[in-house]
Amino acid sequence: MKEYLVTVHHADDFDPATEDEAMDRAIDELNEEMIAAGIRVFVGGLHHASTARSLRAQPDGTVSVTEGSYLQGKEHACGFWVLEAEDMDEAVEWGRKAALACRAPIEVREFHEAPE
Repeated sequence: MKEYLVTVHHADDFDPATEDEAMDRAIDELNEEMIAAGIRVFVGGLHHASTARSLRAQPDGTVSVTEGSYLQGKEHACGFWVLEAEDMDEAVEWGRKAALACRAPIEVREFHEAPE
């Protein structure tokens, strides 16, 4: 089985007050379905991108740390699942369910396989 990252994205101006009990239930049900299917490896929610710290290696061997996301954008990841699936098609089907449950854009990406 291959592993896939299924990422949920929100606009930077996303209002958490728009999340209701129905959405929470849909996400809980999706998590239960993933567990029952034996495909969920890990799940996590993320704090807003403005709380991130970005680190960059410098030519002199030091590392600079700045507040905020490394990426400049209008949307950032707000949560994710790591899933084990047979192939990208299966992972995308779980991503479809995530898009409906979370009411948000979803990105599905395959992890590189670890060398043996």
